[in-house]
Amino acid sequence: MTDDDQALGDQRWQDAALAAACIAVGGHALGGVRVRSRAGPVRDEWLRALRALYPKDTPWRKVPVGCASARLLGGLDLAATLQGGALVAERGLLAEVHEGVALLAMAERTSAQVIGILCSVLDAGEVTVEREGVRAQYLCRPTLVALDEGVDDEALVETLRDRLAIEIVLDDIGIASVDDFPWSHVVIEDARSCFSSVIIEDQQVAALCRAADAFGLSSPRVSLLAARVARALAALDRRTSVEESDLEVALRLTVIPRATRLPQAPEAEATEEAQQDESPPEDTETNEAEEPEDRPAAAPGEAERLLEAAKAQLPEDLLAQLMAKSVRRGGAKSSGKSGAQQRHKLRGRPMGSVAGDPRRGGRMDVIGTLRAAAPWQRLRPSRAGRSGLAIQSDDFRIVRYRQRSQSVTIFVVDASGSSALYRLAEAKGAVELLLSESYVRRDEVALIAFRGSEAELLLPPTRSLVRAKRALSALPGGGGTPLASALQLTGEMVEQLERRGSTPSYVVFTDGRANVSRDGSKGREVAIEDAQQAARHLRLQSSVSGLVIDTSPRPHRTAEELASALGARYLPLPNADAEKLQMAIRRVAA
Repeated sequence: MTDDDQALGDQRWQDAALAAACIAVGGHALGGVRVRSRAGPVRDEWLRALRALYPKDTPWRKVPVGCASARLLGGLDLAATLQGGALVAERGLLAEVHEGVALLAMAERTSAQVIGILCSVLDAGEVTVEREGVRAQYLCRPTLVALDEGVDDEALVETLRDRLAIEIVLDDIGIASVDDFPWSHVVIEDARSCFSSVIIEDQQVAALCRAADAFGLSSPRVSLLAARVARALAALDRRTSVEESDLEVALRLTVIPRATRLPQAPEAEATEEAQQDESPPEDTETNEAEEPEDRPAAAPGEAERLLEAAKAQLPEDLLAQLMAKSVRRGGAKSSGKSGAQQRHKLRGRPMGSVAGDPRRGGRMDVIGTLRAAAPWQRLRPSRAGRSGLAIQSDDFRIVRYRQRSQSVTIFVVDASGSSALYRLAEAKGAVELLLSESYVRRDEVALIAFRGSEAELLLPPTRSLVRAKRALSALPGGGGTPLASALQLTGEMVEQLERRGSTPSYVVFTDGRANVSRDGSKGREVAIEDAQQAARHLRLQSSVSGLVIDTSPRPHRTAEELASALGARYLPLPNADAEKLQMAIRRVAA
């Protein structure tokens, strides 16, 4: 590690320490902090030092990734209800962390339902529970620490990020830069007591708003949170008013990490000032007389100084980060699984429970059934000689499951004489490229080749990229073009895959010049008609996505007509470079 790296790490750790102190002083007024860092000793030390800034009796709870809404909000305490015979409410995790700290683990993977609950609680400052026969309301003003471990396209949801005042990055900080925070919880308590009395001027708030706008931030929450951070910094320094240095640090902790563009010079203001200087004196006096006396005076000089100070604090790699963000927003994702979301009775990810009859093949949710029956016990007649709950068929709850179906891409390759004469080698190269793309997305692939008198399944659905390439490389060329047979075999495979719950798609490499009919006889007109009929049947049979890649030396109308009959996308191979092929196969598989 060089001296420059060490100095940069020390500066970032100082900012992380200031962020922790501001969060401890401002509390729920700041919402919380987004900590972009993977698990490691630096993050552990920062969390330990943050906890040391709070009194020992401060609630400190962890919100796990798969936390259910019932655990967050609370509801029916089933154990106490069964024991006492009366409805007993249970406080949720958020109510337990009132005036405390909630750690949101792996925040970038938090479900939309949990994100909505957290945003509602941060806005309202209370939790309202109306479920399972229980109605309760609790004060809830937590400080949220969102641990964002996201890489590449993973990121914290913008709606929650907009409610957290501060953002810090700990990944680039070495362990040698880690040190204890220079504040004790006693100092923080004193600063917290005077936080509400710190004054920030209207001109300072206007300067923060102009700086946020210069960095491309349109949300008014950002400027409001930056002003509160500046007040927390002043309270930490035992001052009752905000100074310019507080605004600069607030910009560094709140605005700059969210920047979507680099600030531009305020040329419009300079033009307006020049126009005002050229105006006659009597007009100026008239305008001044018409201007209300209680209107706060604009302070463009202060805003410009603040913006220049913010520019001086910009990270060296900010431009590269902004370019990377724009590429991720505009480009298509090439990684991760594809396939449709499907409901299932017994397999997949649990998605809560619904009323239903488990005798129809579902899996009973025992806890959900007991929760549904408990509120009605006083209204149901007791059975002599029996104890426990009286459960009726309306109380039965079955678990809902949702699973992502396996996506299968079927490659249908024309290996006939006309294709071998022209583009079979290039077609094989394109298929290998698409096979690799499918393998990255964890898709299964199948390979159908047609030549001579009929089509043949060379490779059943598999994830083995080696097997697929081996089968493709061993494919000979020559013979007739039994296109109708290939489409019929493709339709049969699509039907089998859909029956087993997969999501199929197909890619056909052909010039479209069929010359072998469905019964194996030769004749171009009959063969083309059979191919068109098989294509229309495949289109009516299923709504799967398809792609026809024309392997002719020049784009030919027969291949385009085939794509039209299939309802598939058409792409001439001469114009299909590697990037276009990748984008086309992604759209088909999606």
